Amino acid sequence: MIILLCGLSGVGKTTLAKKVKEKLNQTEILTELIDADEYRQRLFPDLKYSKADRFENIRRLGFLANKFSAQGIVTIISAIMPYDAMRRQLVDNYDNVKVVHIDCPLSVLKLRDTKGLYKRAQLSQDDPERLGNLTGVNDPFEVPEAPHLYINTYTGDITECTGRLLTFIEYQRFLSRQQFIAC
Repeated sequence: MIILLCGLSGVGKTTLAKKVKEKLNQTEILTELIDADEYRQRLFPDLKYSKADRFENIRRLGFLANKFSAQGIVTIISAIMPYDAMRRQLVDNYDNVKVVHIDCPLSVLKLRDTKGLYKRAQLSQDDPERLGNLTGVNDPFEVPEAPHLYINTYTGDITECTGRLLTFIEYQRFLSRQQFIAC
């Protein structure tokens, strides 16, 4: 199973993914977390933030996730994934891919601004520190129309959000086993 956690920067994707991985590992469910920021820095430094590079990053992450998933490892990709087409591409190309939209109001994310990205995106055009391609501010984010699961980190705390995602994953695993038994 591949879980695609998508949403804006600072929404809590990685925090939630780490908590879920920790909980699943306690139940002996093998889990791998693929954090887009980490992989981009360590494995794919050639990729920037153009639309083409964003698609290529997700294509590469999807390929890696599929390798883990094929071994029975629940694989969580934590990435902004701003375009519906990139999410659809993974759902269409690999088995048992679930889209989970992690959401929070943009006004709250600007207040959280854990990485200082929202502040940089609002700098003047001529400021060399200005970030000109921040998803949701000056670059598009196509909200998933029908995600398999929706989690709002503004209305739910980390414990509640973790519980919802854990329950979802456990239920999806149950369904997968039932389908296997039925064959």
